[in-house]
Amino acid sequence: MFRHLQLTERRERILVGLADLGLAVLRSPSRLRSRVRPAHPGRILLLRLERMGDLVMTRAAISLVRTLAPSARIDLAVGSWNASLARMLPDVDTIEELDLGWLARDISSRARRGMTTAVKAWRARRYDLGINFEGDIRSHVLLYAAGPAWTAGFGMAGGGPLLDEQVHFDPVSHTADNAIRLVEQAFGRPGAGAGITPPQLVIPDAARAFAAHRLADIAVPHVGERRPLVGIHASGGRLVKQWSPARFAVVATELSRMFDAAMVLTGSLEDRPMVEAFRAALPHDVPVIDLSGALDVPQLAAVLERLTLFVSGDTGPMHLASAVGAPVVGVFGPSDPRRWGPLGPRSIGVRVDLPCSPCNRIRRPPGRCTGRIPDCLEAVGTPDVVAAAVRILRLHNPSASPHGDV
Repeated sequence: MFRHLQLTERRERILVGLADLGLAVLRSPSRLRSRVRPAHPGRILLLRLERMGDLVMTRAAISLVRTLAPSARIDLAVGSWNASLARMLPDVDTIEELDLGWLARDISSRARRGMTTAVKAWRARRYDLGINFEGDIRSHVLLYAAGPAWTAGFGMAGGGPLLDEQVHFDPVSHTADNAIRLVEQAFGRPGAGAGITPPQLVIPDAARAFAAHRLADIAVPHVGERRPLVGIHASGGRLVKQWSPARFAVVATELSRMFDAAMVLTGSLEDRPMVEAFRAALPHDVPVIDLSGALDVPQLAAVLERLTLFVSGDTGPMHLASAVGAPVVGVFGPSDPRRWGPLGPRSIGVRVDLPCSPCNRIRRPPGRCTGRIPDCLEAVGTPDVVAAAVRILRLHNPSASPHGDV
């Protein structure tokens, strides 16, 4: 039942499917006859309200919007946590901050008031086109309430009947490719995004100066020397995506021994327990600079672009590192690299094939994986991650000469 919905929980799928039936009645064909796709939209509203990685993976699609509507005013709505990242996108005119309760883990009256205020402001602007990059029934309701003349989005998690252009989300294609296809169909221009590349992030000069200063001593320990800098992001953000910090420490130790590399630790204040666990497992002679909890998003981007390599689980910083051109090794478990992997020729996703993986059940893991590191992550060994890192270092950094072999 309701097989068009890509929801794994049967109860949730039925509830959302029933809601879709109700929305279809609400938005009957008689109410849609006057709606016409705008040929030249002058005001466009984009919703990308989820996390850092989701916004990073939408860069090329947003750039395509600008290509197809070069003179339009493009407003992008993001969570407050992504506002500084969104300001580094070159193709957007205005950033709208909106923290939704189901994304901000906050269902307070303040969050509800924020939605009401945003919808009133959006309706007053009379958008010609609204595109929702989230596949979520709740944000589709939000877009519908904003009142654009034409709307487009994915229908895989409900809310499709509220859209003028309901686009199929291909679960085996990358999120970035799905986003590009959504924009193509929103404009009625299939194939328009062929060959489009994500734009470079506009990193503030102050952030770059900060990164250069913080990394100077460890990157150039002696006059005339420059050692490889390996970023380590030990926190997975969620337990279901958490590779062991002790295993990250083994990888870091091997790379330090082989390449005389220094480790640059990233993470938020909330990630400190994982960072401390990593440091506790790391030999004292491995050079480290710990920047966890000390960076805002532009500073993080500036640090990442100076790295020789970045090693992480499936996290937002992994996508940000790839976006600024850093070589990336991503450790994957339940999430599918085909859908969420780091982009670019200098990125490798490491995972192990199990009959149940990748299940992509991140928000609601299977019962046997709840409260513990899942088997698909436990099965990823440090030799595989070290081998991937060495392959990248040798291929893209000829000056990095290993002192031994894996």
